Amino acid sequence: MTHDIKAPKKLIETALPLNDINAAAVREKSIRHGHPSTLHLWWARRPLAVARAVIFAQMVNDPGYERALGRGINKKEAEKERERLFEIIRKLVLWENTNNEAVLGEARAEIWKSWRETCALNRNHPKASEWFDPERLPAFHDPFAGGGALPLEAQRLGLEAYASDLNPVAVLINKAMIEIPPKFSGRAPVGPLPQMERQLRVSDDWNGAAGLAEDVRRYGHWMREQAYRRIGHLYPEVEVTRDMAQDRPDLEPLVGKKLTVIAWLWARTVKSPNPAYSHVHVPLASTFMLSTKLGKEAYVEPVVEGDQYRFVVKTGAPPDPEKAKSGTKLARGSHFRCIVSNSPIEPSYIYHAAKSGGLGTKMMAVVLEGEKGRLYLPGSPELAASANQAPPTWVPDLSMPENPRWFSPPLYGLKNYGDLFTPRQLTALNTFSDLVSEAREKVKSDALAAGWVGDGLGLDAGGNGATAYADAVAVYLAFAVDKGANYWSTLCSWHSGRDTVTSTFGRQALPMVWDFAEANPLSKSSGNFLSGVNQASELLRRRIPASSGHAYQEDAASQASSLSRIISTDPPYYDNIGYADLSDFFYVWLRRSLKPIFPGLFSTLATPKAEELVATPYRHGNKEAAEKFFLDGMTQAMERLAEQAHPAFSTTIYYAFKQSELKKPGAVSTGWETFLEAVLRAGFCIAGTWPVRTELIGNLKKVTNALASSIILVCRKRNVQAATVTRREFLRELNAALPEALADMTRGEHTSPVAPVDLAQAIIGPGMEVFSKYAAVLEADGKPMTVRTALQLINRFLAEEDFDRDTQFCLHWFETHHWAEGRFGEADVLARAKGTSVEGVARAGVVESGKGAVRLLRHTEYPLDWDPETDRRCPIWEALHHLVRILKTDGEAAAGRVLDRMKDRTDALRQLAYRLYALSERKSWGEDARTYNELINSWQGMETLREDAPKTAPHRQDTWLKE
Repeated sequence: MTHDIKAPKKLIETALPLNDINAAAVREKSIRHGHPSTLHLWWARRPLAVARAVIFAQMVNDPGYERALGRGINKKEAEKERERLFEIIRKLVLWENTNNEAVLGEARAEIWKSWRETCALNRNHPKASEWFDPERLPAFHDPFAGGGALPLEAQRLGLEAYASDLNPVAVLINKAMIEIPPKFSGRAPVGPLPQMERQLRVSDDWNGAAGLAEDVRRYGHWMREQAYRRIGHLYPEVEVTRDMAQDRPDLEPLVGKKLTVIAWLWARTVKSPNPAYSHVHVPLASTFMLSTKLGKEAYVEPVVEGDQYRFVVKTGAPPDPEKAKSGTKLARGSHFRCIVSNSPIEPSYIYHAAKSGGLGTKMMAVVLEGEKGRLYLPGSPELAASANQAPPTWVPDLSMPENPRWFSPPLYGLKNYGDLFTPRQLTALNTFSDLVSEAREKVKSDALAAGWVGDGLGLDAGGNGATAYADAVAVYLAFAVDKGANYWSTLCSWHSGRDTVTSTFGRQALPMVWDFAEANPLSKSSGNFLSGVNQASELLRRRIPASSGHAYQEDAASQASSLSRIISTDPPYYDNIGYADLSDFFYVWLRRSLKPIFPGLFSTLATPKAEELVATPYRHGNKEAAEKFFLDGMTQAMERLAEQAHPAFSTTIYYAFKQSELKKPGAVSTGWETFLEAVLRAGFCIAGTWPVRTELIGNLKKVTNALASSIILVCRKRNVQAATVTRREFLRELNAALPEALADMTRGEHTSPVAPVDLAQAIIGPGMEVFSKYAAVLEADGKPMTVRTALQLINRFLAEEDFDRDTQFCLHWFETHHWAEGRFGEADVLARAKGTSVEGVARAGVVESGKGAVRLLRHTEYPLDWDPETDRRCPIWEALHHLVRILKTDGEAAAGRVLDRMKDRTDALRQLAYRLYALSERKSWGEDARTYNELINSWQGMETLREDAPKTAPHRQDTWLKE
């Protein structure tokens, strides 16, 4: 039994410095050096800053007084203590402090302090020795470990970390992140320095995983040298000739010099649809631009000569920029034109040609590494021939799924993963994969020579001697090959703005690419092999593990690893990402390199699909079957967590939203609803929700208007004796709980204020807390209320808050008519329903009424001599829009002085601003949304003139939901 456990409320159940966490998360997305994302691609990986803050707040007790436990301090002192804990979090989330032992030590001390307090409270519990050992922290487990951010940060905070996942690629990433570095911490490297570094002084500081990092670097250099000897002839340098420089002044100083090719730029081709030219393969090029950098423009120009064509490269701005920018593309999708006949090439024609093997390729240009930047030359038959000199010894024969949502290449005849590479790319991948095995043997030999134990036990068998160490180095070298695969496919394009090769996975899918860039793995530019090696080495060099870690393959729906552990997890998001299907792109190459090391992990030809908790209709027959599979499987997985989680701690679960999921009023995302249904069916109740920004946002406008991309659920196991209530009782409790919760969110009394764009998600927390604590909420017909209905009722709170009657009229009229005119009769009916009149609202000065029409006045039409203290009929609507007018014309100080004269209305004004922002955003009224958002963001500045802000929620005359 767990009902008698004394479990203090955790900080995450009460307060967070949300603004600081969000700012650190957004910033982190642009950081590359030493970040786990540079080790190996994984989709929708959570920012380390968020993971670190959430786990810390999940472990630390809230300081507030809890009478039932006889612990905590009074409200005023608790606020001071929370602010002290906030300061720790603010330091903790900064990227610069990722490995700052002083900051981490302070956080670990707080975790231990809270844990020992919890142990003391439960020292007389029958299972105290098992659950509450004050000298041993509970371990951490993430059953959907994915990219490993959560287990990594739990380990950094001093917890023993366990990471499990069904996907072998994810398991291997977690092994590389949390299991391998502690195992070989503090060991010196065994490999010889690269030839060009033999005379350099070698550091003798091998703290943490620095020695392992150095060996990854050294053996990576060895692999590159060996690869150059074996396949270097496939990547010949280009000698600049006098003929090349004839019309190119930029090439003149380089005549006679040999330059390294960075990339070969190809266009896919198809036979001309014009019968007169059906013998000609014409290019399907989405652009002819090579460089769009100002002052360094370059482009390809096709020259048609009878029934043939060739490409020339020109520098400078093209005479017809739009034509050069669009290539042979006519419209979105696969709509092109024939450059010989100018005939349109329809998608159906390309589909037919592709499926019958009719797609070809033609080299458009090559990119060279010049002395002062990139140089571009047209392709040639000799350069094209070098790409096909060496047929590959092995080609992946694994089929891609026929799911156009994530995979479009199969529509064009590219059915297998092996079809996504040129012969030269396949030869390079085969060569580097073989070299991983050779490097492994070399590491083992060198380790034995350096005195390592020769027990013959590999990494998979739990060894820590020479064999296991060789396996470990091989893992990171295989990741460097996988990193290469991401840049060495025909789905990579040339980025004319950055002059670099883009990766295969620009998004969470494998889309068709018509003109592709073939990178040189032996160069020093984008997509080179050593780049992946150096990134893996840099990550390891920064790893100073604070505890041990364990990663293994396990199905979350049947796992038993969460028993008595802290749980924070990031499950699949319904149908957003096809992890298993997408990861097969990497799995085929990892399996080729590492199957001898992990025979069990790589026993199957492809990653497991049948058990993967993703709602994919193509796999389950239809949308309904996919939804049922997801709900049943996720419920089972959540039940495992609810049953096994350590009883003294809440469980945190991430869910990522797409922007479109909460746009429509009253709408509920199928994925979000189904996910919540699974969580509640599993026996969890929700103690809070936190909206967190977890994706890179490109500009300020998007920062202002984009939905927060993740919501974190804070869950506790529901009391087995939870009551059943009626709909009427549930609504009555919502009416009491949500106004106070909203006031707290918008004032930011216990945390940083929730941004208006995040309010729709944040309000779910207190609403679902009420709903989920009951065994069931019964409708009038006796049936249990669904999660969808509960969410709709909670969402309505933002749209139907009661203000004074004139403001209620204005809100409804604004939602229906915006600033446009409407019929007087309609306004009269609405005004009567709201308990006011059109004449009265007009006297208030917020509408114009006449000639049978009514419209709301904009703030620019409000009188300049308004005085809130003498206005005898001043609805909240009017006062708010006067504030908008004053803020825009006279600034924060002037608006603050007026706000100071309306102290009794501050909360109502703020809440109306939030309602209007949410409504405007939902309606896509961009200018209005920006206006209300600007007012909200200026609120703190306006209030600096005030000495005492009211601390209570505004008085309410009516309930906002009818029972």
